Amino acid sequence: MKNIAIIGSGFSSLAAACYLAKAGNNVTVYEKNNTIGGRARQLKKDGFTFDMGPTWYWMPDVFERFFDDFGKKPSDFYELEKLNPAYRVYFGKDDYITIEDTLEKICLAFEKEEVGSSIKLRKFMNQALDNYNIAIKDLVYRPGVSPLELVTTTTMKKIGQFFSTISKDVRSEFTNPKLISILEFPVLFLGAKPSNTPAFYSFMNYADFGLGTFHPKKGMFSVVEGIKNLAEELGVTIKTNQNVEKICVENGKANALIINDKKIRTDVVLSGADYHHTETLLDEPLRQYSENYWAKKTFAPSALLFYVGFNKKIEKVDHHTLFFDVDFEKHSQEIYDGPQWPEEPLFYASFPSKTDKSVSPEGMEAGIFLIPLAPGLDDIPEIREEYFQKIMTRFEKITNQQVNKYVIFKESFCINDFITDYNSYKGNAYGLANTLMQTAFLRPKLKSGKVKNLYFTGQLTVPGPGVPPALISGKLTAGLIEKANKF
Repeated sequence: MKNIAIIGSGFSSLAAACYLAKAGNNVTVYEKNNTIGGRARQLKKDGFTFDMGPTWYWMPDVFERFFDDFGKKPSDFYELEKLNPAYRVYFGKDDYITIEDTLEKICLAFEKEEVGSSIKLRKFMNQALDNYNIAIKDLVYRPGVSPLELVTTTTMKKIGQFFSTISKDVRSEFTNPKLISILEFPVLFLGAKPSNTPAFYSFMNYADFGLGTFHPKKGMFSVVEGIKNLAEELGVTIKTNQNVEKICVENGKANALIINDKKIRTDVVLSGADYHHTETLLDEPLRQYSENYWAKKTFAPSALLFYVGFNKKIEKVDHHTLFFDVDFEKHSQEIYDGPQWPEEPLFYASFPSKTDKSVSPEGMEAGIFLIPLAPGLDDIPEIREEYFQKIMTRFEKITNQQVNKYVIFKESFCINDFITDYNSYKGNAYGLANTLMQTAFLRPKLKSGKVKNLYFTGQLTVPGPGVPPALISGKLTAGLIEKANKF
């Protein structure tokens, strides 16, 4: 049995804690904030409840596989509802496409926009399903130790899809700009432009259209609480308000943490905190990756988020609603090519109270608004307010209703908050983008090459950004630790 200290309490840290405790280790999770969950924390105010981070529950099979490893089911910890519609996408005033809960219904919606597109969609989805079976049921459960992990008889047949892109594949089949936007949208969860994301990642389209979108009752934080409860059942100790100031190394081994000026001995250190920040807790010669290394990486976007309480029900929106009424490509360029505050931003709105009465007072609406941004931008209150008014003006025009005057309160969260609360590099929200040169073994390693008994997990390492990959990342790192403990 080893004493294992885990830094951070996000999905990957909690998942790793469960696996390591199940294996018989003494596991303690140290969280710097006063609540658990990392980016998936919860905000409560005036009878409203908001998920501060992830709001989409995709890939239910990954959650099922996680809980099954412990002889459990998701339903042992939280209640799921499949959303219908899954989401709505606006392209202009009263101009939208609704994505429903089955591929059959989605094909009908496509056919209304472009005759013959349903046949192309079925072909595209067959490919996406094939990729999903290879990626999610196999490849992402490999720890990124060697490039040979990617070499299988099935992946060799897919080699061309690593050198094509989502954008190229979609646009070779579809000409309708609305349908193109809908098919390119899911890779935004991977944090890269569709034109820079390998075509193999079309498995995200299967997650979208094939498996559907779900809502955990009381929000995504109920999933965090479920995994926390599982961890504590397994004997994990979780401590909040524990700011790790240094990782101590003796004879080349990580053997202690300095937390709130106190030295805490341990056998193994696993960090689910920001990878770049974690390495700053080491003396410089012990860091694997230089500042220059991080500066050259392609990071997924940051975000400007608003958590808004409305004192009336909002009409003409669904639980998840996307606003693609402006130039998708231009906004992407303002994130990746020439980082700046976008002139006309795309934005996303979530109204969980459309599905879940528990998250707002009766007759009222809880709204979450998100604008993707380049990381590292200047973030000041005046800019936040300017962009809130921008999206509210467009929201009112597009949905043909007044909403701004019904705002009871709004709380914002942006680049400075990602840095302060999560020690996030340049305030990024989603980690490293999944570009070809930042995939699998080309991502920062799960195990330190310079310090023994020091490991990493989460969105900056293998397999990548998103909640399901975070659960997988925790499992992968726990597996490497257990493998090392056997020798």
